[in-house]
Amino acid sequence: MADTSFLDWPFLEDHHRALARELDQWCHDNAAIFAHDHHEIDAACGRIVRALGAAGWLRYCVPGAWGGAHERLDVRSLCLIRETLARHCGLADFVFAMQGLGSGTISNFGSDAQKAHYLPRVATGEMVAAFAMTELESGSDVAATRSTAEDRGDHYLVNGAKTYISNGGLADFYVTFLRTGEGPGARGLSAIVIDRDTPGLEIAERIEVMAPHPLATLRFADLRVPKANLVGEAGAGFRQAMANLDIFRSTVGAAALGFARRALDEAVDRAKGRNLFGATLADLPIAQSQLAEMALDVDAAALLVYRAAWTKDVKQGRVTREAAMAKLFATDQAQVVIDKAVQIFGGLGVVSGTMVEQLYREIRPLRIYEGASEVQKLVIARQLLG
Repeated sequence: MADTSFLDWPFLEDHHRALARELDQWCHDNAAIFAHDHHEIDAACGRIVRALGAAGWLRYCVPGAWGGAHERLDVRSLCLIRETLARHCGLADFVFAMQGLGSGTISNFGSDAQKAHYLPRVATGEMVAAFAMTELESGSDVAATRSTAEDRGDHYLVNGAKTYISNGGLADFYVTFLRTGEGPGARGLSAIVIDRDTPGLEIAERIEVMAPHPLATLRFADLRVPKANLVGEAGAGFRQAMANLDIFRSTVGAAALGFARRALDEAVDRAKGRNLFGATLADLPIAQSQLAEMALDVDAAALLVYRAAWTKDVKQGRVTREAAMAKLFATDQAQVVIDKAVQIFGGLGVVSGTMVEQLYREIRPLRIYEGASEVQKLVIARQLLG
């Protein structure tokens, strides 16, 4: 059973504690919804997004005026939901996260018409959202984006490609970051919503990864997008993207924390139940040392994650430094925790399909997406030196 003592920390309020407990119980009661194999990822994502929408959990992904649970996005709630879902099912965490990240730019910067059209449907699971920023050559260097949106008066003409796009091929709309040329580098990017049925949008490739999730390469060929699909101001795309990541980067740390907690629980159960050398594994000092280090890493990660979330919710400013620290430490240390769990399991730990083996594959991408660990170190250093 996962440790829930962190719910009593002062970072959280009573409604957060109730949320965490209610969602955990819902996950236990609806475990069958999460069951899937590697060959039915698209169908599983559809099933999960509908279930999360029907149960009201996706309401936390959008502001209250558009069907959301809170007046504005509450980062502590987002973190608690991601941590809980990740502990139960990595794919469920992915589905929830993408509804928030994919629509977040609209929530924060979109027009009333854009919000009214997209956000209520995101909250019910009727629409699947996606965030299309990554390109093959630019990667973490968003300012090097090459895909273009040329102003043609009443519309933009879009050409180029995006890759490693979560929900690629499943999404109903893509908030896409494109070069519109208002200035050099980061100053010349804009966010534009591209609907899935827009002529000129091609799902060029579905990408298989070690922890199966729907990923794709998108290609744009003379794609026409109405000017009304521009999110906020032209040239503000980089700032909008960073503001969105300021909110959701902490939640990546929360998902990693959920994976780590599950690994620790699995390792404790294994250590208590495995007999060798005339005692249980839990009786051996070396195993006790490993478990203690795992528990320390879990608590330290939780402190950083919920500090960042509290700071965003309460102080209402930028939390670039805090969010970077939370994501960096929580994802890196979750990898360490899960590796130790695999070691405690021994040979069983690398058998395909066992929980710790699944967690081993699930955690690795989190150290790359939404800013790789190396990028988070640069962000922290620049904040410190600045």
